[in-house]
Amino acid sequence: QVQLVESGGGLVQAGGSLRLSCAASGRTFSRYTMGWFRQAPGKEREFVAAIRWSDGITYYADSVKGRFTISRDNAKNTVYLQTNSLKPEDTGVYYCNAHSVGDPGYWGKGTLVTVSS
Repeated sequence: QVQLVESGGGLVQAGGSLRLSCAASGRTFSRYTMGWFRQAPGKEREFVAAIRWSDGITYYADSVKGRFTISRDNAKNTVYLQTNSLKPEDTGVYYCNAHSVGDPGYWGKGTLVTVSS
């Protein structure tokens, strides 16, 4: 059974940083792309960043380029999202996603990030 468990969210002032973690279990993720999405109150879920587990190639939304960094630790089966220079508009629930071709994909339950001005 695949499980994605996020952690690391919290309350931070604008300009601050948080490191989010996504612990993945239940299968080998070498063929998966791992992603972070977020959902602000009253808005749709949006893409933030992704990393291909096999080769480490990364993708970012324009709104977070230069501020957020996605990475993975193969030994710990964990994906990280380092968030720097946080802005109030970064507030939301951050979800971890695992996706592979031909697979329905998996979601974690999310971790809340609140950025105060």
